[in-house]
Amino acid sequence: MNTISREALAQAAGPKYKAVAATIRKAIAEGQLPAGARLPPVRDLAYQLGITPGTVARAYTILTDEGVLEAAVGRGTFVSKPDKTNLAPIGPIEVDTIPHRAEGMAAPISLFSPALPNVGQAELIRDLLTEIAIDPPSGVMHYPNRAAFLPARVAVLRWLDGAPLGPVDPSDVVLSHGGQNGILLVLQALLRGRRPVVLVEELNYPGFRRAAELQRADVVPVAMDQYGIIPEALEEAVRAHDAQVLCTSPEVHNPTGIFTPADRREALVAVARRYDLHFLEDDCYRVGRAQAPSYRMLAPERGWFVTSISKTLTPALRLGFAIAPHGKVAALRRAAEHGFFGMSTPIADLASKLLAHPDVTGLADKVRAVLNSYIRVAVNHLGIYDLTWRTDVPFLWLQLPPGWRASSFCQAAEAAGVRIRPAEEFACRDARTPHAVRIGINAQVSPADFEDAMIRLRDLLANPPERIGV
Repeated sequence: MNTISREALAQAAGPKYKAVAATIRKAIAEGQLPAGARLPPVRDLAYQLGITPGTVARAYTILTDEGVLEAAVGRGTFVSKPDKTNLAPIGPIEVDTIPHRAEGMAAPISLFSPALPNVGQAELIRDLLTEIAIDPPSGVMHYPNRAAFLPARVAVLRWLDGAPLGPVDPSDVVLSHGGQNGILLVLQALLRGRRPVVLVEELNYPGFRRAAELQRADVVPVAMDQYGIIPEALEEAVRAHDAQVLCTSPEVHNPTGIFTPADRREALVAVARRYDLHFLEDDCYRVGRAQAPSYRMLAPERGWFVTSISKTLTPALRLGFAIAPHGKVAALRRAAEHGFFGMSTPIADLASKLLAHPDVTGLADKVRAVLNSYIRVAVNHLGIYDLTWRTDVPFLWLQLPPGWRASSFCQAAEAAGVRIRPAEEFACRDARTPHAVRIGINAQVSPADFEDAMIRLRDLLANPPERIGV
């Protein structure tokens, strides 16, 4: 096919797949590619142009969707008959996905959980998925196996480069279906006995409790202060309940955003070693660089580490990683293999390509920058209140002023069109909780809409209900 060259492609503006599609359209319009002409196979044209097969496949898909090309299974891709090529290309379809509401009613905005902006990672993922669909490195006709997943585990460690994990080998990594699945795998590998005990922070990520309940474990909260778990409280809880593992998030505590400094972590490690307690460290909410050594580095014989790409790139792939302490990976691997035979091979192939891609670190930096811009908006409007925030954390923790309780404030906020989470959702049953709420950063709404949501919350905070009952 002589209608497009590497030189012409290099001079084209915009994405390469669009340039390929535009050149093919032009060749058809000028008669260089007559109706019924067969286009080169995807891999052949990609080699000729010096681009990826996924880029060519995406161009072919666009033109096929427009009716310009026809794809015949087993035969190839052809220029469509005149009755189809005369049709105008289909442009973007506008769909009103916002429910109709009465005039003056606030548009509903969910700040229930963080939502990441698309800064190019969606396009990269689509391109890589196309490449894998055309030529899956691990195949599609056999069960997963450890050897095939080695490139993905190597890519995971490249992605985690700079994380203070201590000595770590690709064989220490087990792929999981997101961070929550990683937590469950660690508990399956660790817990023993009919009624094991899992310790959690006084305010804690609900996923810890859900995973422990699936293991028929009792969950015991441990008191905290402004630096995280209190060492004396941890020792008291371990002695009273013979606990086996502490679930914790020392870099970014969910929901308060507390950071546990290195000296506090070392004190907790000393307690853990006295009572043979393990650490399950959930690092999923960290989107910047770590500020202190992980428990896996401080206590390599008992520190388990779980993270994912859900808060840095996308939650849609359910791609997470669990890293075992030294000498414990066999138990972790068994939990995955006995539970679901391992990650699906196309997703493992995607992990190896995505996490090792030269653009992925820059994309994560862009995601963080956009989140930071939304955080600044939130702080500008809510900073006069007792607000905990960090530029690298995609949520805020707001202690409510006198006159507001968490449940009533969340109800009032939802009535005003803003969904947030009360402190009660992060506490064990029957626990006393502060009058506080967590506000997720939703970077999938426009900056103007997000700012409008902050103004609504600010107005509510300034006007608590004044009721008296008898």
